[in-house]
Amino acid sequence: MTSKLIGGAAALLMLSAVQASAQTSAHKTPAAAAPGAAPQITYGAPITGVCVFYGDAALRESTVGKAADTRLAQLRAQASAEVSGEQTALEADIKAFQDKRASLTQDQIQAQGQPLVERREALSQKAQQRERELEYTAQHARARIAQAVNPLVRAVFEERHCSILLSGDAVMATNPAMDITPAVLTRLNATMSTITFDRETPPAQQ
Repeated sequence: MTSKLIGGAAALLMLSAVQASAQTSAHKTPAAAAPGAAPQITYGAPITGVCVFYGDAALRESTVGKAADTRLAQLRAQASAEVSGEQTALEADIKAFQDKRASLTQDQIQAQGQPLVERREALSQKAQQRERELEYTAQHARARIAQAVNPLVRAVFEERHCSILLSGDAVMATNPAMDITPAVLTRLNATMSTITFDRETPPAQQ
């Protein structure tokens, strides 16, 4: 029973990695529909002055966005290995304790069992802390990329004489002629191709 409880600690990190992977692939531009999923969309004429930008697609498809994903995957693997290593050692100690428990006095059971309980709780807390650190690190990396993207979006907005800019992540479909994402993506790739960072500790909660 004790070893099963410990298993949840490492599972948190694995779940975090799976969720991050699912979120990365969840947002697609309308033009990227799977073959055979739906007929081609027939668009109406583009609306003069209305432009659309797909922020998620720009982050996902850019060279720097892919570099960030690769680095985050490395950090997740490191954190998972750290927690898994401690979990393996703890499970071995728990098994050894359970094997000899029948021969121990009540005082010995308490003395030897309590440290295992404390280690289990500490490992669970560490897994949760690593998960928070990874999420904070990902948010910080995205914010750094956004700082580079924002002036590029503004420049293309002005060059295209846009009157209004819509978020492509919030609309169902749009005429590709109104989409400024490719132009922004080209400039982003030319100005920011990589990003470096390590796992960061989020500020203490108030």
